[in-house]
Amino acid sequence: MVKDQGTTSFNSGQSRARFFGQDQGQPSPASMMLELVNISHSYSKIPALKGINLQIRSSEFIFVTGASGAGKSTLLSVISGEVRPTHGSIMHGRENLFVTQVFQDLKLLENLSVLENLRLAHDPSVYRSDREFMEVMVEMAKVFGVYDALHRRVRDLNGGLKQKVAIMRALLPGPDLLVADEPTSALDFESSKKLFDVLTYYNSKRALSIIWASHNRELVRKFSGKMVHLEKGLLVHSGHACFI
Repeated sequence: MVKDQGTTSFNSGQSRARFFGQDQGQPSPASMMLELVNISHSYSKIPALKGINLQIRSSEFIFVTGASGAGKSTLLSVISGEVRPTHGSIMHGRENLFVTQVFQDLKLLENLSVLENLRLAHDPSVYRSDREFMEVMVEMAKVFGVYDALHRRVRDLNGGLKQKVAIMRALLPGPDLLVADEPTSALDFESSKKLFDVLTYYNSKRALSIIWASHNRELVRKFSGKMVHLEKGLLVHSGHACFI
């Protein structure tokens, strides 16, 4: 039985005072944001997760690693609220936790332009005006290196640019927690490092918690952050990424 405490807001229009156009200053001491207690999940009686215990704190950067089929995507879907686990408890450390997700298949609207896709992330409860949203979006597009592609159709972009657009779309609503499934699968190491640096900025300066899933354990070991490693649905390692 799944027990939920508190209210989780997934991609809703709930009022949030902060938005990503402003530096949030130094984040407050890390507090528990979300805790998974003995989480298991099965698909047609085939186990995908087995007794997962994981605590996610505010302003934390966590990498989830494991081979294909280890349970990474299922774990992220449970954390984001997309999947309700078969067994276990989900404990919320705050009310109205706002989570956005970067899906492995990105879920972009291929026939629309980059700009049109990003405008779908405009939340009036986050931005005081459309002009303010556009200023933040343009600044972010320059940081991510997609400014020159804003008016191109998504279907005409390469895989790396599409991944950046999907990440921008997830960041623009100002989430408390960003969940990203293989966000660098179409990027080389240098591009992956640049993306990591950008997300680290949001993590450290704007109090954003990030969960990043990757099958490339060696790549992740070159970054700083906490790593949890899955094997056949079990959480088998947890610790600093560079030491695992």
